[in-house]
Amino acid sequence: DRSFRLDAQQLQRRFRSLQRAVHPDRFAQRPPEEQHFSAQHSSLINKAYQTLLHPLSRGLYLLELSGVEPAQETDCDADPVFLTEIMEINEKLAEPENEDILEEIETLIKVKQEELTKEVTAAFERDDLQEAKKLLAKMKYFANLEDKLKNKKIPS
Repeated sequence: DRSFRLDAQQLQRRFRSLQRAVHPDRFAQRPPEEQHFSAQHSSLINKAYQTLLHPLSRGLYLLELSGVEPAQETDCDADPVFLTEIMEINEKLAEPENEDILEEIETLIKVKQEELTKEVTAAFERDDLQEAKKLLAKMKYFANLEDKLKNKKIPS
């Protein structure tokens, strides 16, 4: 079923079921070609699970399946309000470490990602792939901010 909306528990059950079937430990005493086959498929199942589990990668994958090129960084340039918001968050992240500000940014990023996920879900359900593409480009910005935040929180 090609849908952006998914049941995370059902996805996890399917992942575990497939992994049990092909896990390399089950093929340790088998011929080398079966061991290789098992390792390859186990890796593919892990990659598929990670892709589908996260809204950004899932959305980008659905666009790819539909033949829509993912948005480029410059595709958000037309939205000055959005870019100003991203710039302000980046400036806060560049300030000396302040736990309260980091928590505030973390909450803001989480809220924005949840909002964008809802909007992307609606866009895919309307089959509005161009809108989904624009929203996913914005999600990429917030994913990058999240990475910067995580790096800042990791003690040096």
